[in-house]
Amino acid sequence: MLIMDRHRLVEEKIAQLMNGYTAYAETDELIRLMKRDVARRQLNVFFDRTDTGCWFIPVDPIESKH
Repeated sequence: MLIMDRHRLVEEKIAQLMNGYTAYAETDELIRLMKRDVARRQLNVFFDRTDTGCWFIPVDPIESKH
């Protein structure tokens, strides 16, 4: 069984966000780490929490002004 390091997963998902792609986190721990890193980097991200996880959707600064 392959076990992935949580911090490495967060780094990969933050890289996705910074490149304009959405990211998805399934566990509460991963969601917490993602939110902390998004806040620390001051990324403009929309959080869509569902019953099974959380979508992190980058917000285009130009679109957010409308």
